[in-house]
Amino acid sequence: MYELKHDETKCLACQSCDCLTRCQYMDIDTDTAKTEIRKIINGEDSFVLRQCATCYACEEYCPWGNHPFYLIVERQEEMGILPTPRPLIRQALQMGMPQGEFRVAEVHEPAISMCMFTALAGSIQGKLYEGVSILPSGTQEGMHFFCQLMYLHFARTSVIKERLPRIIDNIARHDIKELICFHDECYGAFASYAPAYGMEVPFKPIHLFEYLYNRLQELKDDIKPLNLKVAYQRPCSSRLSPDKLHFVDDIFNLIGVESVEREYVGENALCCASLMRGQSREGSRQNAADVQRRNIGDMVQAGAQACVFNCPYCFISSTERVAKNGLNPVLMGDLCRLAVG
Repeated sequence: MYELKHDETKCLACQSCDCLTRCQYMDIDTDTAKTEIRKIINGEDSFVLRQCATCYACEEYCPWGNHPFYLIVERQEEMGILPTPRPLIRQALQMGMPQGEFRVAEVHEPAISMCMFTALAGSIQGKLYEGVSILPSGTQEGMHFFCQLMYLHFARTSVIKERLPRIIDNIARHDIKELICFHDECYGAFASYAPAYGMEVPFKPIHLFEYLYNRLQELKDDIKPLNLKVAYQRPCSSRLSPDKLHFVDDIFNLIGVESVEREYVGENALCCASLMRGQSREGSRQNAADVQRRNIGDMVQAGAQACVFNCPYCFISSTERVAKNGLNPVLMGDLCRLAVG
């Protein structure tokens, strides 16, 4: 069984407890944070386990890279503290279960994994993606490449530990040395979660934004500046790869897009709050509505014309709400495709 690599001494010696005191969904002072993190380490009940919004941000806030969010999810499952009602968890687990026969497809590098978002494979075309092969080729096959990290939101890390090694093996059987990850969560699964649990990843994950930036550099002469003011909706899974966040501004600079100055950006970003609406804690729907109101209101007030997404789930769940506020919702990849015609 894979075990979390977590250094308790670092947590207990930490004076700032940034992982909890910086949380944007719970108001926790330093003394309280120290008490609660000790409870969580010792396997005791804590209000943190019940009020966690599962936004992943504490993974980024921890100065030690000590995986506080993974630990929180471990304790939630051990103690039966479910962020979401059990029927919804059961349905989600069934939805993400690999089904049918797995077959090794003919792919070549550069290769991009669509994870479970095979319906969006049509966007992988044009000059930006010339020569790129797509993995997998169909909806049913998609479940054999679904990284499973979504189940962190449902306090089911045991499911991830069971399924993720098989997903990694399915990809490795295609004999590719590098894999472009269409979704932040896939990149986080291979670059953060797997190493945290001692899972071997025999290929190098490449973040989509890194690929897009490098490809745009190659197509620099074809770029026509878009002259847009935009706000970037940072997904929760981006917290697992903060070292890749700079590519957002790097890409915007290349394609003539201005990222508006606002409050909820970078480490201070608010999640899309869509999953919060279904959480079982009291007032979750009201809290989610408040987060969405503040977040989108911040974009509008800053003068953004469009809201740029990377996570397909954030995009699908927020499109209508964003559009009603006068913002054009667009995926980063599609924005880049526009810039190169």
